[in-house]
Amino acid sequence: MALVIAGERSGVGKTTVTLTLLASLRRRDRLVQSFKVGPDYIDPMFHRHVTGRACRNLDPVLTSEAYVQQCFAGHSQLSEYALVEGVMGLFDGISSLVTCTERSRSIGHSSFAKDKGQRTNDKGQITDFASTAHIARLLDLPVVLVIDCSRLSGSVAAIAHGYRSFDPRIKIAGVVLNRVGSDRHLSLLKDSLEPLQLPVLGVMRRQDNITIPDRHLGLVPTAELPELNALIDRLADLGDTCFDWQRLLPLLKSESLSPSASSSLSPSSPVRIAVARDRAFNFYYQDNLDLLQQLGAELVFWSPLEDADIPKDIQGMYFGGGFPEVFAQQLAENSSVRDAVKTAILKGMPTVAECGGLMYLCEQIIDFEGKSWSMAGVLPTSAVMGGRLTLGYRRAVALQDNLLVKANTTVYGHEFHRSHLTLTPTQPLFETSRYDCEENMGCEGWGLPANIHASYVHQHWGESREIPQQFLKECLKVASSGMWI
Repeated sequence: MALVIAGERSGVGKTTVTLTLLASLRRRDRLVQSFKVGPDYIDPMFHRHVTGRACRNLDPVLTSEAYVQQCFAGHSQLSEYALVEGVMGLFDGISSLVTCTERSRSIGHSSFAKDKGQRTNDKGQITDFASTAHIARLLDLPVVLVIDCSRLSGSVAAIAHGYRSFDPRIKIAGVVLNRVGSDRHLSLLKDSLEPLQLPVLGVMRRQDNITIPDRHLGLVPTAELPELNALIDRLADLGDTCFDWQRLLPLLKSESLSPSASSSLSPSSPVRIAVARDRAFNFYYQDNLDLLQQLGAELVFWSPLEDADIPKDIQGMYFGGGFPEVFAQQLAENSSVRDAVKTAILKGMPTVAECGGLMYLCEQIIDFEGKSWSMAGVLPTSAVMGGRLTLGYRRAVALQDNLLVKANTTVYGHEFHRSHLTLTPTQPLFETSRYDCEENMGCEGWGLPANIHASYVHQHWGESREIPQQFLKECLKVASSGMWI
């Protein structure tokens, strides 16, 4: 047993409710494992800050339905309580033209749409794949529905009834009424809900002193919030009084089992991988880092912002996404690190750079104000910030053998950025299309020099172990050649 926190739409306060629950549980010294539906990086950072445990993403597009089930089972059984934060509205998923046959030819997607009861449109496309409802069905978990009550009273019953009856397979355990204005407002809401006999598991009043700042790609990451601990304390105070814990705790309880035999792969020769992790680069799936370690890698975390040089005795580099544009001046001023990164790559250092990492390898980042800041200069292009948001799942077919995959291999990933490059690569890594239709999104990704993989497409390697294996294989070539940097 565990619990899914879902919203009736985006922006109703799922993350605030989730963090309030987690903060109150941790104050009670409860061991809790959290999960996040979808590809998001930032919400899991907040989960981890509260619980002290890495939050795990549950995304059947980036991995598979089977992996979602395995990931949840493997991690939830090691804690007392388990909580899943949903994505968007409860039934907001994607449609897909991808067939089982197509996915079987791709990396990491051995199954598709095992949930045969999924809703389809008149074209036969799956319409709620990867939604919170889909994950709740896959894991057979009850759902708590968060309703934003700031602009309604009696209509709350129609909303709750609609969500409970829309898909009978979804078990709505109760509701959390968020942004309640007054005692009178609460009375109207409860009176309206009473005929439904649907438990009110929490009531959160409007909170002017609890605000998590955001910017162009969502919430501001935890590393940039010096007052975060005080905020978490306020959430814990709120959680102690606003929830019906007598009803919630049994729902949150996880079946703690003895750890099963490790499924980790046999480590190869030790490989030291420099992983950039600081305020500028912090978008990593914990499962990717775990896989590298299971395969024998030693991860050396370092900061392109603060350190005077890249780590010594390394055989590979990994730059995740993040907000290099926000810290472009500081990155530019650290010229010794920029030069060291460029020198290492030009000497043949295998390097993976995703989104923000790709931007760092460019000649320049041009920020929202039009100011230019020098970057590592490995790629002959500049990253320009703009108002247009590029967002969505991608189906990407490799156009050539590259650092991570062979030509004609299909991988699945996610794009989320407001920058574009001034020049496109002459020999791109991928031809990309939208995941949910045949719309071609063009070619992208840099694979020259041949020891780099720089792409806007974020990948989760959970069911694609061939990718980190290939990366480490190339890193081992560095070791065998005696080239240590």
